[in-house]
Amino acid sequence: MKDKHKTLPVMDEAEERKIVADLRPKRFQEYIGQRQIVETLQIAVQAAKQRGDVLDHVLFYGPPGLGKTTMAHIIANELEMPLTHTSGPALEKGGDLVSILTHLGYGSVLFIDEIHRLPKIVEEFLYSAMEDFAVDIIFDKGMNARSYRAKLEPFTLVGATTRAGLLSSPLRERFGIQRSLDFYTSEQLQMVISRSAAILEVGIDDDASYAIALRSRGTPRIANQMLRRVRDYAQVRAGGRITLGVSIEALALEGIDALGLTPLDVRFLNVIIDFYKGGPVGVEAIAATLQEETDTLIDVVEPYLLKAGLLIRTSSGRRATELSYNHLKKKGFRKASGQLELLAE
Repeated sequence: MKDKHKTLPVMDEAEERKIVADLRPKRFQEYIGQRQIVETLQIAVQAAKQRGDVLDHVLFYGPPGLGKTTMAHIIANELEMPLTHTSGPALEKGGDLVSILTHLGYGSVLFIDEIHRLPKIVEEFLYSAMEDFAVDIIFDKGMNARSYRAKLEPFTLVGATTRAGLLSSPLRERFGIQRSLDFYTSEQLQMVISRSAAILEVGIDDDASYAIALRSRGTPRIANQMLRRVRDYAQVRAGGRITLGVSIEALALEGIDALGLTPLDVRFLNVIIDFYKGGPVGVEAIAATLQEETDTLIDVVEPYLLKAGLLIRTSSGRRATELSYNHLKKKGFRKASGQLELLAE
């Protein structure tokens, strides 16, 4: 008799990073979904290479896990240029950015994740760097202050953000290519899962891959995370092959329900329904009740709940929908009186 209490294997951080890298597409032809964006970038990259010019600066925005970082890596691979990867919070001073910029070679790709979190002083260095491929360095202060304009090798900046509205206009306008990544369909996610399963060398049934896709919140990163957890479960408790039953059991153990809702999603909706009578309620009040960061709710929880029709944002706050009540088996749903309320920013 199999030991039902046998624990899943523990994976160290280095191995986890390697698996994530292995699953990441390397070229445009390997990339699944976002076809219009991929085609636009293919044309732009090919044109830049034919001219012997650098690619325009590129800005990707959208919810986490949709492939913004992967796109940056693919752009560098297609250009056959090195990629330097950093993030907005990591660039605390202007000197941090200047040091990176002055070491970039001609045509190199600089990827800045969470670019909306760049400090203002650092962001200002980017203006001339992106437009004129130069940075102005100030020496000394006061009466002795003097400036020196350092020329840079032409480069391509790829920025990624989950909060495009927080980018300043001067920075946003300097990106020649701006694209929004959207959620994936279940069929596209099934293709992602099948591809990843082949790379991981794990057997998976079609109905199992589709069941995982349905619970992946429209997000490839989550689909791959779920696949790895189901693979572990199948290895320990089901002989290694992922069937429909195995996938459902494994994801139920992870606390994932039929719509892909996590325990945090369910708590979020329950707070709106039980504490605030279905809403409307401000996200700050929800965060305080849940004792979670507001940014976590805005960036991670809300995008999928909005897409799935479980939540609406009105000018007066968040409101649970009838679908939320039905899914959570709650009673007492009342139609909103303000049917024409504008969506809150």
